[in-house]
Amino acid sequence: MHEGTGPAISIVIPCKNESANLAVLLDEIDAALADRDHEVLVVDDGSNDDTPAMLAGRIDAGARHLRHIRHDRSAGQSAAVRSGVFAARGAVVVTIDGDGQNDPRYLPVLADRLLSADATVGIVAGQRLKRTDTLVKRWSSRFANSLREAILRDGTRDSGCGLKALRAELFRQLPYFDGWHRYLPALVLREGFGVLHVDVVDRERRHGTSNYGILDRGLRGILDLFGVWWLRRRRKIVPRITEPSR
Repeated sequence: MHEGTGPAISIVIPCKNESANLAVLLDEIDAALADRDHEVLVVDDGSNDDTPAMLAGRIDAGARHLRHIRHDRSAGQSAAVRSGVFAARGAVVVTIDGDGQNDPRYLPVLADRLLSADATVGIVAGQRLKRTDTLVKRWSSRFANSLREAILRDGTRDSGCGLKALRAELFRQLPYFDGWHRYLPALVLREGFGVLHVDVVDRERRHGTSNYGILDRGLRGILDLFGVWWLRRRRKIVPRITEPSR
């Protein structure tokens, strides 16, 4: 089911073995969107903790807006985001990481910024301030973002922030590859749409450690970067398509 048959906003949470963090995060999302027509899709990327049982308990207890999308094996964060996007019923999809470091209070801010923008804007991307990651992660992200901006010139200083709002129809049209979720502003620009940004404040992880490593974001990201550069080079003109009435 796609937009037009469900809620206005779909929240997509890619996660792997984040049960302890999810339990708190879902309560925070409910509070942040208490007055909004929305659904929450937790995309469980092959977790082997008690994520399935925790989500089933919530749904059985009456959380009908909550949906559990499960991968039978871990396929990575990009695949989890994509599964959530294609399962979403809302006209707007807002993504948020499952580790609790993204603050849900920004979810309505991102959604409203996109909904109030004109149709030429395709994405509102969060930009993290006061990063709480380890020094190694912060330096690797800084290097990756500087290199990406130098090559792609997408005007986004922090493309790795999990908080992003996109129009669902556009989201499904973007070319997919492993690592895709880190290049969404550049891919949206490739389709001829604009990018807006919202500053957000990162938080400390409450429980556990990251399930998606630095190697996954670093060395593989270099190859992805040049792949996105090639994709953008191969689409120089994006026409506006209309069907004039007689």
